[in-house]
Amino acid sequence: MVSELDIKCCGWLEDHKRVRAEEKHAQQHERSQTVLAAGLDTSSATLTWALCLLLNNPRVLKIAQDELDEHVGRKRAVEESDLKNLVYLDAVVKETLRLYPPGPLNLPHESMEDCVIGGYKIPKGTRLLTNLWKIQHDPNKWSHPEEFQPERFLTSHKHVDVRGNNYELLPFGSGRRVCPAIPFALRSLHITLATLIQQFVLKNPSKEPIDMSESAGVTISKAIPLEVLLAPRLSLDMYPAVAA
Repeated sequence: MVSELDIKCCGWLEDHKRVRAEEKHAQQHERSQTVLAAGLDTSSATLTWALCLLLNNPRVLKIAQDELDEHVGRKRAVEESDLKNLVYLDAVVKETLRLYPPGPLNLPHESMEDCVIGGYKIPKGTRLLTNLWKIQHDPNKWSHPEEFQPERFLTSHKHVDVRGNNYELLPFGSGRRVCPAIPFALRSLHITLATLIQQFVLKNPSKEPIDMSESAGVTISKAIPLEVLLAPRLSLDMYPAVAA
């Protein structure tokens, strides 16, 4: 009788462990999907703005493509290992994130105690929102803040990154609430943009500059969908679908 009860208890225990393990796996999968979705959404919006800025600034586009030709060439596709050499491309991405941060307002924060910041008294429990867009367009920190100038990140703001270490540039927030998808978002953004401008000639189908109007929302998205003409920039055997 004791032996049979032991067997049943062991079975119940194993079933409980299995269910707990499945629940834990499902939670981990859900968290991973959330991080990936956040990274993809950020990358998509930023990539669109980057292409708009490059099409409206052909000089910058040419410099970025010349850099790719120098460090990668036209006989192979750009790879993730090449990104460390593409400093101008990195400056283009930073300047895009400065002008069009994925979320213009940071996530809400709440003060844990009474404090005074910049002469303002902030009571405990106050809900705070950081205007990242305003910070990144502050003329006291950025010369000609409305202009697209990637070169600033090679000269006056060479030390500034986008990972929350410099308070004049916080496209992903900062501190313990910083966006967890930063590494994925940046890698996917850099390699996708590098691939597009290396492998294709980009053209604006209209004679007018691309409309840069923004839509209202949690993220800064383009109000009018982007239209761009693509033509091969490399030899046709570099495009597997065409070669096949």
